[in-house]
Amino acid sequence: QLHLVESGGGLVQPGGSLRLSCAASGFNLDYYAIGWFRQAPGKEREGVSFLSSRDGSTYYKDSVKGRFAISRDSTKNTVYLQMNGLKHEDTAVYFCAATQFLGLGVLINLYDYDLWGQGTQVTVSS
Repeated sequence: QLHLVESGGGLVQPGGSLRLSCAASGFNLDYYAIGWFRQAPGKEREGVSFLSSRDGSTYYKDSVKGRFAISRDSTKNTVYLQMNGLKHEDTAVYFCAATQFLGLGVLINLYDYDLWGQGTQVTVSS
């Protein structure tokens, strides 16, 4: 079975940092495009950051550029989302997603992804 498990969420003050992890089991993340999405209460799920499988390219939502960084550790079969300078508006449930894709570039549409984790809550509050 193929699974994604997120961890690392929590409560943090504005300006603080968190690192989310997304561990894969049952498949090799190196052959999958990765996306981090988030969903705040009453809002649609939105893409935050994306990582390609083949060429290492990344893409970030404008509001997180310069603050968030996506990375992959192939030895651990895990993807990370480092979040710095957190703001109140970053509060949401964060999901990682994956889809097998060996083309160039990233996939930014949530409908492109067929594997999803259960989500981890990130709350930014003073």
